[in-house]
Amino acid sequence: MPFKPAENPKCPKCGKSVYAAEERVAGGHKYHKGCFKCGMCGKFLDSTNCAEHEAELYCKNCHGRKYGPKGYGFGGGAGCLSMDQGDQFKNQEAEEVVRREPKPIAQAPEGEGCPRCGGYVYMAEQMLARGRSWHRECFKCNECNKRLDSRNCCEGSDKKEIYCKVCYQKKWGLKGYGYGQGGGALQSDDYANGETHAPKTTVVDTATIKAPEGQGCPRCGGAVFAAELVLAKGREWHRKCFKCRDCTKTLDSIIACDGPDRDVYCRTCYGKKWGPHGYGFACGSGFLQTDGTSEEELSAARPFVAIDTTVIKAPEGQGCPRCGGAVFAAEQMLAKGTMWHKKCFNCHECHRPLDSVLACDGPDREIHCRACYAKLFGPKGFGYGHTPVLSTNGESTINFESKITGSKPTDGSGCPRCGYVVYEAEKMISKNKQWHKRCFNCSDCHRSLDSTNLCDAPNGEIYCRICYGRLFGTRGVGFGMGAGVLSMI
Repeated sequence: MPFKPAENPKCPKCGKSVYAAEERVAGGHKYHKGCFKCGMCGKFLDSTNCAEHEAELYCKNCHGRKYGPKGYGFGGGAGCLSMDQGDQFKNQEAEEVVRREPKPIAQAPEGEGCPRCGGYVYMAEQMLARGRSWHRECFKCNECNKRLDSRNCCEGSDKKEIYCKVCYQKKWGLKGYGYGQGGGALQSDDYANGETHAPKTTVVDTATIKAPEGQGCPRCGGAVFAAELVLAKGREWHRKCFKCRDCTKTLDSIIACDGPDRDVYCRTCYGKKWGPHGYGFACGSGFLQTDGTSEEELSAARPFVAIDTTVIKAPEGQGCPRCGGAVFAAEQMLAKGTMWHKKCFNCHECHRPLDSVLACDGPDREIHCRACYAKLFGPKGFGYGHTPVLSTNGESTINFESKITGSKPTDGSGCPRCGYVVYEAEKMISKNKQWHKRCFNCSDCHRSLDSTNLCDAPNGEIYCRICYGRLFGTRGVGFGMGAGVLSMI
């Protein structure tokens, strides 16, 4: 069987076979690397400046000169006011714009195709308007043929065509003085040209359409429709009625204030009428007010009722621990599983108002600020601040156990040294045991301990490092104080 060489694509410019090592692709054709240049100026091309026309290659400048739009205003692409006759093209294409015959379009059934040409519309060229699909080329203004998009497309009142915004205003917009180009300022030739004015808009005062009792606008009583609806305090208002009761300033959701008389006010008028009055409240309530209104009259006019919730007693053990009154959600403060009134949630000693950061639960089932808690239940002795008793050995100078009331837990959960319950505000942890801060000291020298000098001993006690080394450390020559070199002990 004779040898048959493999067929390779031919270069459109020289007609020779193109191999993979030297091919360049453009317009569905393969070229040699040496043939991949402009057909007019001979400039070598690449993917960024290549323009293909009927299997011929051009750079972008030459393609614009040969096939681009011609005439005034097209600059370098067509030679602005150029005297070039196009002799170098050896044809007449420079003198006239080549117009291609449009390809025939397959017609769609009635009412299913493009509204302008009637052809099938495919997804790649689909434009939507009036609930119909248009070709991208047909999506133009019916008057000036300007290309449209979703921003400037206007559907005409003829319910068939689409227009740009300018043509829509000229054809369907308002006419007369003051409407400029949209309606023809001082226009007087509309009837001569066969045009008519836009129909006059009938203004209906919706306040005259009365609503059922209690369902209309609170100000005028008229029916409120969705186009003019404004909501305030669950009531529906006309947009034109949604104004301040006193100064008639137009309101919105930011500056509107609902008054106790079920009307709406701006912030300034609300402050003047319902806000606090007297010296220091400035214009909101009449700075140095001299309008003859006494303080008693102002207090009587304020729609505020102060209810002392402490008089509402709760069942035994369920109310506020300090006053015994019922605690409601609006004033609830939590501490150690008990609910307190916000005004009762203060230090038992200095009566300082507390919050979740400052509050400390004491062993006496009261709450204290940090300073008072430290004075009453904190460690005592030299270096502890509020109680600087001149102790020289780090021991507490006050017997805390005499102040602690209650029974010791029997399950071993108390402090290993004193046996009483350990609360969160004074808890110190070592070897899975919980200690009071005042009990957290060396068992031998009673030095106060922390996480840096704590040592847990085998006997269940805690020691400082020096005492631990002396009692449980390695012994012998070379271990210093830990083993007592030449120790006489």
